[in-house]
Amino acid sequence: MIDTLRGLWYDAVQIAEGSSLGKTLARALPGKTLLLTAVLAIAGLAALATQPGSAEQRAKDLFGAKKLPALAAAQSIGFYSKGCFSGGVALPMDGRHWEVMRPSRNRRWGHPAMIALIEKLSRDAAADGWPGLLIGDISQPRGGPMLTGHASHQIGLDADIWLTPMPDRKLSAEERENISATLMVDEKTHLVKDGLWTPMHTRLLKRAASYPEVERILVNPGIKKKLCDTVKGDRSWLRKVRPFWGHDYHFHIRIGCQAGSPDCKAQEATAPGDGCDQALAWWFTEEPWRPNKNPDKPKARDLMTMANLPRQCQFVLDAPAPPSAEAVTYYGDGVPIAATAPALAAELAPQPTVAAGAAALPASANAFVAMPEIGIPLPRPRPGH
Repeated sequence: MIDTLRGLWYDAVQIAEGSSLGKTLARALPGKTLLLTAVLAIAGLAALATQPGSAEQRAKDLFGAKKLPALAAAQSIGFYSKGCFSGGVALPMDGRHWEVMRPSRNRRWGHPAMIALIEKLSRDAAADGWPGLLIGDISQPRGGPMLTGHASHQIGLDADIWLTPMPDRKLSAEERENISATLMVDEKTHLVKDGLWTPMHTRLLKRAASYPEVERILVNPGIKKKLCDTVKGDRSWLRKVRPFWGHDYHFHIRIGCQAGSPDCKAQEATAPGDGCDQALAWWFTEEPWRPNKNPDKPKARDLMTMANLPRQCQFVLDAPAPPSAEAVTYYGDGVPIAATAPALAAELAPQPTVAAGAAALPASANAFVAMPEIGIPLPRPRPGH
């Protein structure tokens, strides 16, 4: 703080001594010029610093402030770690086979295809014997860089699911905010804690990998090794399961770019094979775990402005919002939603224009209108509401 004030004082003096006001004061008030002109200059610098537009706002602050999605066609824009999305829908706080964790973060939003996949996984996993899913972060209502945490999750196609099974009772709001997930990996050995891992965990990951739209499942290297060491028979699904730092209490599902998203940038295909080779062995050397040489370096999300994102993201940011979160909450349960949407679509008509110009977001459809050519389930009100 002292250095900052000293630097500001020095700059103020230089400005004051060179200004016409400073020179006038020097003639009128000899001996006190330095003090008075410096004070005036500091006040001028402070005023300049607070003028709108003097510093571009961070994209994470702009997107993090949005509480509802952009009312427009469901579309992912940009890459998983640098983009946004429109037409998002919310996963209900409670489902037959899931509960949303950390609800205060407001990160239960995603592309309709992502939300539908979570609902499908919850049903299929329950049929496999998994007690139910605890859902972590999906995306912010309009995606974009998050205020805290992830580098990805920006285009509505990523979701975190805890490796802790859902309890046999409904969690309270306080529990959802505060209880910790179970850490499945020993931090020293980077190996799975055998007393915690069960065949049900393996079945859950296999089921998630079975969907063609799922391109990657990120897990801790120790979990990948456990799968490599124990999975028998068909091992082809292991190709989608990729080791990455963290992910020791949850797994990360990523689906590919969806139809109707021409500006979505696809990720590289996974390498051939099951991934249980030298690439995995590297994670059990010293190199991946060396301390960060520059731990104070700002994260990309802390530096991004709107200029760093695809230009369509400004349209997403400025787009109108639906009337409420309930109006865009997905209640699928495997039922096609398009047939039940007319009342809501009529309520929200006319459809808003989100953007104009080349590569603009389509204004001919929104998240409440059936799009059979894409085949994405769309939101409808909860039955009885």
